[in-house]
Amino acid sequence: MAAKKKIRAGVIGLGVGQFHVQGYTMHPDAEVTAVCDLKKDLADRTAAQYGIPNVYLDYKEMLRSGAIDAVSVCVPNDLHRVMAIDSLQAGLNVLCEKPMTTSAREGKKMFDAAQASDKVFMMQFNNRYRPDSQFLKQAIAEGELGDIYFARCGWIRRNGIPGWGSWFTDVERAGGGPLIDLAVHMLDLTIYLMGNPEPVTCLASTYSAFGHKMEGLGPWGTPDLKGKFTVEDMAVGMIKFDGGQTIWVEASWASRIKEEYVFSTLCGTKAGANLETSFGPGGGDRLEMFTQERGVPVDRHVLVEPDPAMGRTNAVQHFCDCIVTGKKPISPAEDGYRLMRVLDAMYKSAKTGKAVNIA
Repeated sequence: MAAKKKIRAGVIGLGVGQFHVQGYTMHPDAEVTAVCDLKKDLADRTAAQYGIPNVYLDYKEMLRSGAIDAVSVCVPNDLHRVMAIDSLQAGLNVLCEKPMTTSAREGKKMFDAAQASDKVFMMQFNNRYRPDSQFLKQAIAEGELGDIYFARCGWIRRNGIPGWGSWFTDVERAGGGPLIDLAVHMLDLTIYLMGNPEPVTCLASTYSAFGHKMEGLGPWGTPDLKGKFTVEDMAVGMIKFDGGQTIWVEASWASRIKEEYVFSTLCGTKAGANLETSFGPGGGDRLEMFTQERGVPVDRHVLVEPDPAMGRTNAVQHFCDCIVTGKKPISPAEDGYRLMRVLDAMYKSAKTGKAVNIA
C-alpha cells in the first residue's frame, strides 16, 4: 500500500515563522519542504536544523517551485496581502499571521481572494488555540456563562516598544502600534469567545507619550535608530455589537504600570470568567470562573496545562487538519476581515475624537 502523501509546507519569514516550522513538523501528515527569508544565514540555519531541502530568498521563486502545497505568511504587516493573494493564485493553502493586513481596504482584497479560491485560508489567531481558551470556549458552548453581555480585554506593557525605528513603528508598514500589534490578539480572542457578534460602532483614543522620546523600549525586533516612530504607544476603546454586547479594550507598548499583563474578562448572566497572563514574580497563565451558589460567591480556578507556544503550534496543526479533512478553520478569512474593520474604525475614532460606525 502506497504511503499517504504528506502536506508539503513552506514558510515565508523565519522570525515568528519558527513556530510554524515546528507546528508543521509536529503534524503526522505534514512536512516542511521549503523556507524563505531575506536573511540567508537564518534560512540556512533553520533548514539545517529541521532537514528542510529547499531554501529561498525570493518568495515568488518558492511559489513557482512546485515544492509546496501550503504556505505560512510570517512577514511584516504590509506584505501580508500581496504574499497571501499570490500564494492563493498559485494554488496553495495559506496560513496568514495576524493581523490580516494594515487596513480594512487591504483586508477586503484578501477576503475576496480567499472566497474565490477553493484552498484553505486561515488566520493565525494563535490565542484561540491555547488549551485554556479552548476549555473556556467549550464551557461557554455548554451554557456555563449564560449570555455574555460585557467584556474587558487587552495587552499592556510597561517597556515593550518593539524594534524602534523599524517597520514595527512605521504606520505605513505596520498600520499602527500596540492596537494592531497586541490588542489584536486579545480582542480577537474575546470576540471569538463571545460567539463572533457583529461589531456596529466604537469610540477610541490613542496616545504617544513615550515612543517619540525613545522611552519604553522593549527587547523585541531589530531597532533602527535612523528610522521613525509614527504610531501610537497606547490605545483604549469601546466597541458595541449588534446584540447589545460591549467590549472595552486596552493596549500599550509603553505605560507607567507595575508589569506586563494580558487579559480577557467576560461577564455573563450565569457566570463570569477571567483568562489572564501575568509576567511578574509567580506569573503565568491563569483561568478563573466566577459564579454564585445559594447566594454565596464561588470562585473556580481552572487548572489547564500551560502551552509555552501560546497556541502557535496548535494553530498550525489545525491548519493541516483542515487541509486533510476539508473542514472549515476555527479562524477563517472572514474573522480576519471583521477584525480589520474594527481596527480601522478605532483608529478613525481616535483621529476624529468621535464615535464611528463600523462599516
